[in-house]
Amino acid sequence: MPIYEYKCRKCGKEFEEFQGITEPAITHCRFCKGPVSKLLSLSSFHLKGSGWYVTDYGGKKPSTRESKKEKTEKAASSEKASPEKSDA
Repeated sequence: MPIYEYKCRKCGKEFEEFQGITEPAITHCRFCKGPVSKLLSLSSFHLKGSGWYVTDYGGKKPSTRESKKEKTEKAASSEKASPEKSDA
């Protein structure tokens, strides 16, 4: 059953009501019996499953520690592969 939000135009209080889709909208405040307006509320949702950017294209970026470690390993291996020339 959906939850609808209302705001009283007389006392300014906001309240929620569980109402079926086919039920009529509330017209009076439950606190002061003044007129009410239905509020538009933001719904939150999360995209799940395959086919969304987060799961398919985002990829895992290496952490800064891993990238620094890889750089030092590459530097060490390049030094071993090409020793410096010495003038004799």
